[in-house]
Amino acid sequence: MQRLSARSFSALATIGMLFLTGCGTQSGAPRGEAASDSGDKTIRAQKVMQLTQVHGETGMTLLEGPVFAEDGGLFVVDVTAPEGKPKVMRVDVERKTSRAVHTDGTGAYTSAQFSPYDGRLYLSDFAHGEVVSLAPGGGDVRTFFSGEVDGARMNPDDIAFDREGNLYISDSRGLSEGKAHGRVVRIGREGGGATVLAGDLAAPNGISFDADYRGLWFSELTENRISYLRLDGQGGVTSRHTAIRVDGGLAQTDSIAVDADGNLYQGLHGRAAMAVYGRHGERLATVELPSRAGGLESATNVAITPGGTKAYMTVSGPAGGYLYSFDALAEGTRQSNGG
Repeated sequence: MQRLSARSFSALATIGMLFLTGCGTQSGAPRGEAASDSGDKTIRAQKVMQLTQVHGETGMTLLEGPVFAEDGGLFVVDVTAPEGKPKVMRVDVERKTSRAVHTDGTGAYTSAQFSPYDGRLYLSDFAHGEVVSLAPGGGDVRTFFSGEVDGARMNPDDIAFDREGNLYISDSRGLSEGKAHGRVVRIGREGGGATVLAGDLAAPNGISFDADYRGLWFSELTENRISYLRLDGQGGVTSRHTAIRVDGGLAQTDSIAVDADGNLYQGLHGRAAMAVYGRHGERLATVELPSRAGGLESATNVAITPGGTKAYMTVSGPAGGYLYSFDALAEGTRQSNGG
């Protein structure tokens, strides 16, 4: 693969500036749970460990895509890691250690997911419009998909798998121009048959199946809304509607995870917090960092331990990239693990 071009690097820098705009707002409420001004409860997250520092080459760090492997290892990507620095890391959350799994000179990986079909780790490369996969422990890099979909290259952001291993991707095409050219794209598990399920979207970001795999939740970064696509079980769409409007203020909607009870965990860019909604749209909770946690501006994504309720949230800002943990409202499943 070629080295990162000046044009691609400039695009990545633009992405990074957008991702880290806004002010991190942390509550000064006591640790634990309390009522917030909007009536939902506050869940206080606790620091687990620091994973990265701001990179001198890119001027930032941005952690994303936490996902648990079958053996319990937590994989995390750093979107803006330069060549030679870990772009994919494996974290032992009990020992609070991490090690590099993958790096290269080109990728800007914004999500990670293990496929139920072949067990490989799939990464979306935002800057180059590709989806690549790695062996479960790293190595054996393969390009799963590259090229145009309906005449236009993707800017793939997040990934969701159905039970058969087909991919559903939030394509943030148009983000850098501020145009609603984004899409939700489905790609068959063998890498073919790419189809657009929804178009004219405002920088779609988070994407996750609901608890029963009947439909997809997806968020639009520049509209602060979450929509729902009802699926027909054959890869087609039967209906689409706006489900939740997120009152984010300066913050914007990022990745989405769904727990076993169908609750949505909506990451926020521009605020080190996460909004939690019920499947009928009610605001249930807000996950906040301790008031002493400074220099952190975005809580991008979360992985809830499969079969457990311990959640691990990726948080980034000028202070570096961190993992924070909190108790989720229900157990973790595939839909609350990566993406």
